[in-house]
Amino acid sequence: MWRAAASRCAGGAIRQLSAVASPTAAGTQRKLPLDEGDWSYYKEWWGEDDGPGDGAHTVFRRHSEHGNGVVSVVAYPASQPASDKWPLMERWLQERNSRIYPESTGADQFKILGYQWRVMRFNDHTRQSTAKVMACYRSPGDRALYSMQQPHCLAVPYVKSMVSAGLAALPCCSYDLPQAVSGENTMKILCIGHGGGSIPLFLASKFRGAAVHIVEIDPVVVSASVESMGFPASSAKGLSAHSMQPADGDELFWGGIHDRLFLHITDAEDFIVSDSNVYDIVFIDAYDGKDIFPHKLWDVDGAFLKNLEKKVHPVHGTVVVNLHSDSELSSPDVEDEGHFDSILPMGKYVSQVCRAYKQHFGLAFTAASPWLCNITLVVCRDNAMLSGARPGRSGRDFVLGKLLSSSSMVEQALDLPFPCLQYVKNGFTLVE
Repeated sequence: MWRAAASRCAGGAIRQLSAVASPTAAGTQRKLPLDEGDWSYYKEWWGEDDGPGDGAHTVFRRHSEHGNGVVSVVAYPASQPASDKWPLMERWLQERNSRIYPESTGADQFKILGYQWRVMRFNDHTRQSTAKVMACYRSPGDRALYSMQQPHCLAVPYVKSMVSAGLAALPCCSYDLPQAVSGENTMKILCIGHGGGSIPLFLASKFRGAAVHIVEIDPVVVSASVESMGFPASSAKGLSAHSMQPADGDELFWGGIHDRLFLHITDAEDFIVSDSNVYDIVFIDAYDGKDIFPHKLWDVDGAFLKNLEKKVHPVHGTVVVNLHSDSELSSPDVEDEGHFDSILPMGKYVSQVCRAYKQHFGLAFTAASPWLCNITLVVCRDNAMLSGARPGRSGRDFVLGKLLSSSSMVEQALDLPFPCLQYVKNGFTLVE
């Protein structure tokens, strides 16, 4: 969930972060792959602040019984990849199909229909998630429509901020991230809040050793992601709504990536009590149709945080939380409520959320998401993060230095199409 500063500040510095290549070694620079989720494409899918806008068409619309109002998915044409690149994907699909169905003898031919942005909205207004989806069909005879979310494309800057800051923190706490990428080590990941599924799908595609558990309370949101945003249908457990994807779609597209995803339709507080896993990293992005981050997910004395603390690895365990606010307030206890009339519902609580998570995990820092009113909160064990600190050096400088040192390794290990380092240091603040 996010709100944009795009209307007031996206014009001037829109390519400031995405155009920068980060250093990999002395005197060299890593050439970044094409970032199809670059913020410069936002006009293709942004629409209007009060609705989808011209050129859009609704592909999903259903009422939620879990506080999200009307959940809809709106489609917009995407300019990338250009049509001259489609044959490469068609050949890849045909090769995949031949391995799955050796008896096909090359008769099946895949044809790409195009690429679209798919934007999930709550109550026709709040943009909840954005994903790029490829649509194709298999001929001759079989005209069933296949859709595949593009896992490498993270279109919203706050998602890149969460991924960058969270994954950069793990190696700083002595976690061997490259071994999880290669599959030599198992990496247990928990995502609370599903949306279109871009974060869990990205992580499952990048880490061969990943087991990604996703918790989403609203079955309508899950249905929207599966039916209209190209998320693997087989990962969802207990989904009553039918999937628009053909039965062999997951095996054809994902080649095992979908086997790393476990989507649970349940309440996060209930899940964390009964779950037996110990997680290396947890991503939390859970907002309802009124832009509210549920209080039980940040109540310092509540069951959720007490249980989450036990379910995160005691040495390198890291938790990443998406917060959005029009205002960074030094004091959340302002008595004049009129001061908050023009800011987001969560604005006056951001500082309290940060302190609550810090109290349970030890060390907390925030990074500001460019162009949007979002803050990435990262919490981890302070004894691991501050290991090796020298007397006299400020905690902020030491933590930031470690994060920046690990950022280039994260970029290379995951072959990121965006500069991790820039997202980590943007508005970096150590929570006191």
